[in-house]
Amino acid sequence: MKTASWKLPGVLAICAVLAASAALGHQEKQAPPAKQQPPPAVIQRLTIEVTGGEGNKPVENASVYLKTLEQHLIKDKKSEVNVKTNHQGIAHIPEVQPGRVLIQVVAEGWKTYGQWQDITESSQIIKIHLDRPPKWY
Repeated sequence: MKTASWKLPGVLAICAVLAASAALGHQEKQAPPAKQQPPPAVIQRLTIEVTGGEGNKPVENASVYLKTLEQHLIKDKKSEVNVKTNHQGIAHIPEVQPGRVLIQVVAEGWKTYGQWQDITESSQIIKIHLDRPPKWY
């Protein structure tokens, strides 16, 4: 029985050390709640009006490309939206992130348009005027 009496305190000490280390390990794994960033603001609606020529007539069925670039440390994220203009020369883009975007307009019989624009307002209208291409003789 003398051999059993010295083993009991040693076993209890080992169990206490293991329980304490498990409790500390559990506390280390629980990270404090991360601050949630609010979702980026989204523009309600972007309207692009495309006109052309000297009479400022609406250009229908023109392809409107809206390209955005979100800069990140590791890899940049690119996105693109393609819409067509209606009979009034108007193209609606439902949701756009505020910031700098590239707007390109391609229409048959007109010079191609491309320019960077800053999107700042919640509902913005951008007017684009197209010119006829030069004649080749």
